[in-house]
Formats: sequence, structure tokens, C-alpha cells
Amino acid sequence: MRKNRNEGAFDTNLVFTILAHMLYTSSQMTVKDIAELAKVSIGTVDRVICHRGRVSAETKSRIEAIIEKYHFTPNPMARRLGRNRAYQFCAFLPRRDLDAGYWRQALEGIQEGAAEIAPFGVETKVVEFDRYSVRGISRAADSMLAVKPDGIILSPIMPETIKKVIEKIRQSGIPCVFFDTDLAGNDSLCSIGQDSFRGGYLAGRLMHLFAGKIVKPLAVLNAYGGGGASHRNGFLHYAGEHGFSTVVREYPDNAGAEIPVAEIALFLKENPNLAGIFITNCMAYRVVDAVKRQKGRRTFVLVGYDLIPKNRELLQEGAIDAVISRHLKEQGRLALLNLYRHVALEQRILPKIQMPLDVYFRENIPIIDEPFSEPG
Repeated sequence: MRKNRNEGAFDTNLVFTILAHMLYTSSQMTVKDIAELAKVSIGTVDRVICHRGRVSAETKSRIEAIIEKYHFTPNPMARRLGRNRAYQFCAFLPRRDLDAGYWRQALEGIQEGAAEIAPFGVETKVVEFDRYSVRGISRAADSMLAVKPDGIILSPIMPETIKKVIEKIRQSGIPCVFFDTDLAGNDSLCSIGQDSFRGGYLAGRLMHLFAGKIVKPLAVLNAYGGGGASHRNGFLHYAGEHGFSTVVREYPDNAGAEIPVAEIALFLKENPNLAGIFITNCMAYRVVDAVKRQKGRRTFVLVGYDLIPKNRELLQEGAIDAVISRHLKEQGRLALLNLYRHVALEQRILPKIQMPLDVYFRENIPIIDEPFSEPG
């Protein structure tokens, strides 16, 4: 007897019908039931559950009240299978070559996170932009939104420019996670970063420990933007508590991390009797370059931020006394993983994740790229 060629074949339509039935099920309640009770379409209920698209506040409130009343919980596994396509997340990131390679750290963390969730049907796209170009940021944002991603992670630097991008994201109904810094008054699922004020205060304490009895003024070199102002304020607060005089020099953020060495050298010439200098961003290495240009010897304590390659090398040499780490690599990884937990697994995530304030000295610089070897 001839066997029907379709016998035992995989019935795709049947499978997706079953998955659609499973998709939003908790006890006797289904997404269809919610739609009928709320007098809306199934698609509208789905947008509320998935936090996608625009739904009026009144409709959203009515649907959420029904969900809470009947203890409705979507089936995340069925949902991932039933959507029949991969999740796609976007990381909106300054170019990896900017700011002395600062953003490369975030990129590495994002790539690690992407590798962890790729087996679960998640694609991660990195959209890089020139953060010193308003037009470049806008073009990159439009390119990213054209993809219609399921979620976005970004660092809300350059506040006046990035606010426009965030508003476009909000209007698109796309979930967003911030890292590196926060932006007050802008909704995000989660914000990952450090307490910048405490970081600056810690820098003041480090300066005090290194210098001992401080009878000379302390200096702060600060670039506008990001957490620099809070770093500066925390440092000045510590100095004020202990009666230390300070000198503050501000630089516009559009200069980036690469503040001209000549400007720093001039500052050092104008202030020859400093007890210490605190750098609020990753440019501590530029102060070392300025000292070398003067062909002099560093006579002040130098505390900076971020273990970028140049700072790592100079810390190892003893040319920088201490570096506070922002753990940007881990921030990028956690931002992506928390976005995945919220969007794909529908898990509740913390609205704020605070990274530790770790300090690196010459003696405890973490080893990188060390080959693995079996014990013994």
C-alpha cells in the first residue's frame, strides 16, 4: 500500500494554532477573554502586555485592572515560540574609538550578553554613532528605529540631544534600559550605573589618604556632561568637610576625553603647588602627558576614573595613583540581559541597579586575557 506522502509530516499550521491557544493562558483566563471584558481587540491587549505600541491611558488602565483581578500571567515559553521570529534588541552606543576607547568597554559587555541570549532566539544589533555630531546622532537613531526593535539599551549622554532620541523611542512604545548614567524625568525600564556623587566623595577620601596632611590646594579637572558634575560635587563636598582649598577647571564636553595636553600643561603651570588632581572622566593619562611635556616630575597625587588601556598602563607604572572603575563592560552586559528578562521572559526587573565603587591601585590591577590553565 502506498503511503501518503504527507503522513507523519510536521503540520506547521496545527502547531501554531496550538501555540496561539497556549500563548496567554493562566487558569481559565485567556487573552481573548481579557479583550472581551475590556471591549477591545486582542491586538490591543497584546500591546499592553508586551509594552509595545500606543494605547490610551484609559484603555491601558482598564486592561491592567482585568489582568490584576484575574491574576493573568502570560506563558513566556509559548509566547517566544508562537511569535515565530527572533527577538531583536538594539544597543545605541557611541563609536568604540571615541573618548580614548571608553565605549569599547561597553561594546565588549554587550557582545558578551548577546552571546549569552543568542541561543534563546535573540538577535542583538549595535548601532554606533558620533556622539559629538547632533546630526550623526539623529541619523543613527532614525536608522535604529526603522528596524523596529523589541527593546533598546543606551547611555543617555549629551542630554539635550539624547532627549530627542528618547522621546522618539517613547513614542514608538519600545522598552528601553539606560546604562552608564541616568537622565532624570525620562522613563526607562531600568537604569544601571554608579552613584556619581559618592564616587567623587570617594576620590576625595583617596586623595586625603595618599597625601596625608593636606596644606596645598586640591584640583578638579571636570568635563561637562555624563556624571562629571556629580563626581566634581562629591569631591568638593569631601574637601569642604575637611577644610581643603580647591581649584576647579571645567572643560566643555564637546571636546571629548581628549582635552588638549597644552591646556592641562598651562593649568599646571598656573597652579604649581597642587597637592592633588582628581579627573572626573577617563583622561587621567592626559595629565601624565602634560607633566612629561613640561619635562618635570609629578609632585601631586593623581586620581582618575576608568581603567581604559592608557590609564591601566600608567597605573601599572605608578604614574597614576588610583583609578575608580565604573565597570562599564559589566554595565553593558547587565543592560542587555535585563532587557531580555523584561521583554522575552516577562520577569520583573529592578528599576535601578547600582554598580559598586571599586578602586584599582598598582597592586590590584585585574589581569586580562590570561590564558586558562588547569590547576596543578
